[in-house]
Amino acid sequence: MLIAGALVLLAGAAIGATSIGGVLVVPALAGVAGLPVADAIVASSFGFVLTGMLGWRGRRDAKASSLASLWPLHAAALAGAVGGALLVHAVSPTAVRLWVALLALGSGIYSLASSRSAEIAPRPCPRGATLAVIGAAVGCGSALSGTGGPVLLLPVFLVLGLPTAMAVATAQAIQLPIALASSSAHFAAGRLDLTMGLVVGTALVAGAWAGLRLARHASALTLRRCAAIGLIATGLWFGLT
Repeated sequence: MLIAGALVLLAGAAIGATSIGGVLVVPALAGVAGLPVADAIVASSFGFVLTGMLGWRGRRDAKASSLASLWPLHAAALAGAVGGALLVHAVSPTAVRLWVALLALGSGIYSLASSRSAEIAPRPCPRGATLAVIGAAVGCGSALSGTGGPVLLLPVFLVLGLPTAMAVATAQAIQLPIALASSSAHFAAGRLDLTMGLVVGTALVAGAWAGLRLARHASALTLRRCAAIGLIATGLWFGLT
């Protein structure tokens, strides 16, 4: 359990330093601590309520018009997260485990590839129905994997050509609605262990704080590549064991 706790701290540090790494939590809890995959996802989802508060706080100075324009994304993410939370216990544990492994592997590969390519010319943020479709998919996929949202939303927004700063801020802010919606669904079903969730959340916040401090003194590219390699290794290990 101590090793699993250290890995959750490391996941938080990766989130704070690079905005990726949340997908490492479930493999740590299920693959190292020995929790059932579904229980690990429930605890991880609740843990992201705390980091989601930090992400939402980071958006508090954004223009009201900017926040208002993103309401379809957040509303659809809420619905998608509830659906994803229900699927956690309806889909076979093997399938869920494979989804988490593929998400870690894909996130790591994308992070490595994007660190070597030029940034796409900025484009306007999607609107209306497009945002709703993205939000529903990100909410469902995140709740099904016990992640907060950035691991899915950030690559989508960057591929669509949103400015990096806006993509990162929006991806961080979506953690809270997804984590609250999925955790509420788990709580209503009587599957939420509040103590475990709080322990995971506290470790993630502590790690994220350390990661933010590290990011001020280390190369962003080096940190991103290290996190990507860790994600790839975790995806391969979790999917093959």
